[in-house]
Amino acid sequence: MHLGLGLYRHMLTRENFQFARQAGATHLVIHLVDYFKGGAHNPRDNQPTGTDQGWGIAGDPAQLWTREELIAIRNAVEAEGLKLEAIENFDPAHWHDILLDGPKKRQQLENIKTIVRRVGEAGIPIIGYNFSIAGVCGRVTGPFARGGAVSAGMDGPLDTPMPRGMVWNMVYEPDAPQGIVPSIGDEELWLRLNGFLSEVLPVAEQAGVKLAAHPDDPPMPTMRAQPRLVYQPQLYQRLLDLHSSPANQLEFCLGSLAEMTEGDIYETVDHYSRQGKLAYVHFRNVRGKVPYYKETFVDDGDIDMVRVLQILKKNQFDGVIIPDHTPQITCDAPWHAGMAFAMGYMKAALQIVNDSRK
Repeated sequence: MHLGLGLYRHMLTRENFQFARQAGATHLVIHLVDYFKGGAHNPRDNQPTGTDQGWGIAGDPAQLWTREELIAIRNAVEAEGLKLEAIENFDPAHWHDILLDGPKKRQQLENIKTIVRRVGEAGIPIIGYNFSIAGVCGRVTGPFARGGAVSAGMDGPLDTPMPRGMVWNMVYEPDAPQGIVPSIGDEELWLRLNGFLSEVLPVAEQAGVKLAAHPDDPPMPTMRAQPRLVYQPQLYQRLLDLHSSPANQLEFCLGSLAEMTEGDIYETVDHYSRQGKLAYVHFRNVRGKVPYYKETFVDDGDIDMVRVLQILKKNQFDGVIIPDHTPQITCDAPWHAGMAFAMGYMKAALQIVNDSRK
């Protein structure tokens, strides 16, 4: 297993690459979506929670990520002794009508295929994605973690319908007409996912890229009056069973899985890691279940994180684990301090697990 760190778009700088390496990372997972553009939160906090109006404004639908841009980022990462393991999330501007089954769906499927090909040409092996209409929403922040550290959580359901022009918790059409996004049924969302995978997985296979599906966050059956796909552990299996492609894999988020109201987190880790379907792991800890949970420091939640590593090791998982996000430590650099604590714990835990299995 390899220790990695996730960085948001505005953090893709030499200074932050050096921070990652100094904290023990060998790999990076990066975001090219700018969640902080026009949003109601402070980028310094690196905690995109947002409001009922979402995180912020999506990107430019006409500007796809270029091969040259991707190679330049990879080269900058490698110059600091790191490997670029994955890009996490498509920009809603590039696939909103795939999610909504809208009039631009055909064009956007071709655009996603182009992006996947370019990611492969740039030598980046994984794209993480979250096939969700509402996206990551309903989070709150507060002094929930040990010592009053600021972290994220959920404090009840959020089923206020989304306004038109919004999907995946971001605004892709600021001047959209008044109204709300109509609700759909569970099976319709699964049909849309199947159509997406049927089109894109063959391209991903040819490009040497894995598509890694994130479970719903928060894992509720509905959010913002829209259905969710993977809100219980067994639903991940349904996603895998749709297509046997080696490119059909999982962005395995321990926090989201532990927040689910069914299943045992250790059985879940064992079940999916035995299949060799984990592209990379979000290694974070929580306390509680939806719709009421709080994120904790990695050593202080409901999950025995060392036990999880032991299961992953037993099942020969050799991919990357990243903190994803973590409580912020009260100081002049709250995000960096919180991440440094998480990385130190993870590095020590990996050493213990690896030594015990020699």
